[in-house]
Amino acid sequence: MKDKVVIITGASSGIGKALAEKFAELHANLVLASRNLSALEMLAEKLQDRKINLLIVKTDVCKESDCKELIDRTVKRFGRIDILVNNAGISMRALFENTDLTVIKQLMDVNFWGTVYCTKYALPYLLTEKGSVVGVSSIAGYKGLPGRSGYSASKFAIQGFLEVLRIENMSRGLHVLIACPGFTASNIRNTALAGDGSQQGESPRDESSMMTAEKVADKIITAIQKKKHRIIMTSQGKLTVLLNKFFPKWMDRIVYNHMAKEPNSPFK
Repeated sequence: MKDKVVIITGASSGIGKALAEKFAELHANLVLASRNLSALEMLAEKLQDRKINLLIVKTDVCKESDCKELIDRTVKRFGRIDILVNNAGISMRALFENTDLTVIKQLMDVNFWGTVYCTKYALPYLLTEKGSVVGVSSIAGYKGLPGRSGYSASKFAIQGFLEVLRIENMSRGLHVLIACPGFTASNIRNTALAGDGSQQGESPRDESSMMTAEKVADKIITAIQKKKHRIIMTSQGKLTVLLNKFFPKWMDRIVYNHMAKEPNSPFK
């Protein structure tokens, strides 16, 4: 990874921040993107002792123009792009019947369209370098999770988009990785949207029992180095995907019962 040019969206917290720190340890050139400029500036200051080249760009991935500017500024600064990590994302927690449609649209704008916009403008440079496109997806992109209709829809869409991208460019050296963490100890659930679009606040899950963002980042970087097509990071996730292939109706009930056990579950 030394001297590779790496763009990370959603870099101000959680998995994105952990990825930035891990890539910095490997002496990559970093471009960190997020809507939260102050958090990016704090992270950049923390990474200064790594003596790496670093660029921060305030970016709202919902906006095509912001994504284009992110890519343009990267190329102007470094002249190339080796790795694009589409990590920016938000979640939700509410029954679909109680969810305002603007919430679903917001999930799709950030999670899906943000990935599409950034990938579209980075693709020519990634093809030149035979680089890597990474989409941080979820087990929710394999199995619909009740209470997370917009989140699952966006992750299914990301995985379909990236699979097509991989197949279209199989003879051109482009590496496409779909990375699927399970429940991760990060702030994505704390900032998850309720049905009315407000933030839910405290996570309903026990963070101490989850995989850390740092562990997720390690697995993603290893998968990039090994040019893997996809990674499912937890044994529970691997079992869910496997069983769903053969027993989808039974898994509907299993997933329902599991998610219903959450504190203050929106369904029982």
